[in-house]
Amino acid sequence: MNVTKTRSTQLIKPKILYYGTPVILLTSLNEDETTNISPLSSSWALGDCLVLGVGVGGKAFENLTRHRECVINIPDPSLWENVEKLAFYTGKTPVPDSKQKNGFTYCKEKYEISGLTPIESKAIKPTRIKECPIQIEAKVVAVRIPEHSPHFAIVEVKKQLVHAHKGIIMDEHHINPNEWSPLIYNFRHYFGVGDNLGKTFRADT
Repeated sequence: MNVTKTRSTQLIKPKILYYGTPVILLTSLNEDETTNISPLSSSWALGDCLVLGVGVGGKAFENLTRHRECVINIPDPSLWENVEKLAFYTGKTPVPDSKQKNGFTYCKEKYEISGLTPIESKAIKPTRIKECPIQIEAKVVAVRIPEHSPHFAIVEVKKQLVHAHKGIIMDEHHINPNEWSPLIYNFRHYFGVGDNLGKTFRADT
């Protein structure tokens, strides 16, 4: 095989840049104190700070700017169909024009439509999703809308409590990476994590 040829590049103009990030199901509080579920594909963590990419036309953004609490529920690959069941719906009514054009319809009962189960949080009002192996209760600390991308908001939240299924816990404070696999959104396709290739020198386990 010609290695030089296979590693050559060309300019492309992809419609989206979801190049392989974990899916999260963000739960936030509606006006009537019910819970909305929003699938997100843009998030990252640094210490106890988590950064979320949220569309400003959706219910999640509306909820987070009104009631500054949420749960970052992280599904595993077995839940991809539950996640996809939510993909057609928005909790915002009337449905914004931009969402109508993309085929979204209104649905308030997100738990019912997805087949997922609510459980009470310990420190905040929005409920957690029982089936998700990792659930992070958090509070919003900052919301910023980039000038160059006004349709999205960068939302910073601070971790309050972390819940994990017992089956993926290695010891009191560690997730077992051999038992835990996040659901990955890879250019609008769902994937799991492959084989363990090794670990960084900073790994505790």
